[in-house]
Amino acid sequence: MKFGVIQFPGSCDEYDALHAAARLGDAELIWHAQRDLAGADAIIVPGGFSYGDYLRAGAIARFSKAMESVIAFAREGGLVLGICNGFQVLCEARLLPGALLPNINMRFTSRQVLLEVVRTDSPFTNAFLEGQRVSIPAKHAWGRYYADPASLATLEREGQVLLRYAHGENFNGSLADIAGVCNTERNVFGLMPHPEHAVDELTGGSIDGLGIFASMRNALEGALAR
Repeated sequence: MKFGVIQFPGSCDEYDALHAAARLGDAELIWHAQRDLAGADAIIVPGGFSYGDYLRAGAIARFSKAMESVIAFAREGGLVLGICNGFQVLCEARLLPGALLPNINMRFTSRQVLLEVVRTDSPFTNAFLEGQRVSIPAKHAWGRYYADPASLATLEREGQVLLRYAHGENFNGSLADIAGVCNTERNVFGLMPHPEHAVDELTGGSIDGLGIFASMRNALEGALAR
């Protein structure tokens, strides 16, 4: 299988995402100005500070040529993962519900966080156990997840909340401790913490982030087998 990693001007985590994906399949960078997704089976929109973030995080990058193709890819059922700034871009593109607002402390914050896996019936969490706690780094200034009450009720009812911050770990003030959500079709997922920074024991930290990428591979291999 092949992962495609979108690269924007200002991206800073695309190579980490590329490295993480390459542990489980082929992986290729895709420049934001090209429409060709290079035959990728799954797309990763990585973290960083994509161009135009000074207006609103992800608001300009969402209009790139590559994102036009990503939107079409997602609407055809393709797997799309958005990490941190990538999550913001996917919300701006209306591929995911809600929005990311400034952290409640109004500061950029970088720290290791514990997350709880809420659901495992998705292409992004099937390698975990329900209720499992995973340790993954987070680093952002605009990570406070918000959705209006009706949308939040729909997210809960439809099982679209896949990850929550564990008790006491929600430093950014996200509603209902939400760390990651998927769309109703369950093929698009965004989260603020960085699984790509938790895939290698040599870094001295957790390798829990591999589960996200392994889940995507499991889902794609299962689809191919059918």
